[in-house]
Amino acid sequence: MAISKAAGYDNLPSGNFLPIIYSQKVQKFFRTASVVEDITNTDYAGEIEAFGDTVNIIKEPTISVSSYTRGGQINIQNLADDQLQLTVDQANAFAFKVDDIEERQSHVNFEALATSSGAYALKDSYDENVIAAMVSGAGTTIGSDGSGTDTGFGSSETDPLEIMANASKRLHGNDVPFENRWFLASPEFYEALASSSSKLLDASVTGDAASPLRNGRVMDGIIQGFRCYMTNNFAASSTSNYFKVLFGHMSSTATANAIAKTEVVRDPDSFADIVRGLHVFGRKVLRSEALMVRHLLID
Repeated sequence: MAISKAAGYDNLPSGNFLPIIYSQKVQKFFRTASVVEDITNTDYAGEIEAFGDTVNIIKEPTISVSSYTRGGQINIQNLADDQLQLTVDQANAFAFKVDDIEERQSHVNFEALATSSGAYALKDSYDENVIAAMVSGAGTTIGSDGSGTDTGFGSSETDPLEIMANASKRLHGNDVPFENRWFLASPEFYEALASSSSKLLDASVTGDAASPLRNGRVMDGIIQGFRCYMTNNFAASSTSNYFKVLFGHMSSTATANAIAKTEVVRDPDSFADIVRGLHVFGRKVLRSEALMVRHLLID
């Protein structure tokens, strides 16, 4: 918009000396943090090459122990060779085109900008897909979506630290290793966790008198033995104020990426570049006993 002028002032009347400036800085979407790569086991990814590939994972046999008396007969156990299969059977893609004229005359590089946005969208969709599979494959589910009997927390209910302590106890009960445990929750949970009633600054909770929690970096801390992660990629609950928390061990779920690429091809029907991206992956809950989900009502 040109600067207004006084009545009767006719110098440079067209106003062309004030050109419209198009910024080369682009407002980008906010990016949610990807968490799946940190909370799953990627040991088998190197054995996957293409869509449909399958890795057979042999399970450790369960050995039975029986009492023995001197001179007694021992029952010989046959070993089982059970296996799990991790298959690359999931795929997401994006595609867009940029006309040559638009590309030449544009003040920003839309091709690079949109490619970056597409790559982020693939990663975000990957997180959402894997988290949904983990929720579905969890060995233990506490409460249910939208149920009034679920244990919740808020202004007058359970402290969120007690929720995490209970989660730790449940994993202890399944002999899940203490190292590499994680806790995944929505922003609503961490809002309650950071409330004044919480004991976040208590060294007895973090186990470290110099905990990074004291510097405000809540997600970097270890709370009740868990590395804490936050996500917006839980599937929405059917009832408002109900949210999920997912917790477990890194070995509970295996993930593998087979293809993650972008390419540029010419559009046969116009003067334009087509940019497309493909992400192929697999996910499998291997140890359901080390993966649990809890539904919470948050005031």
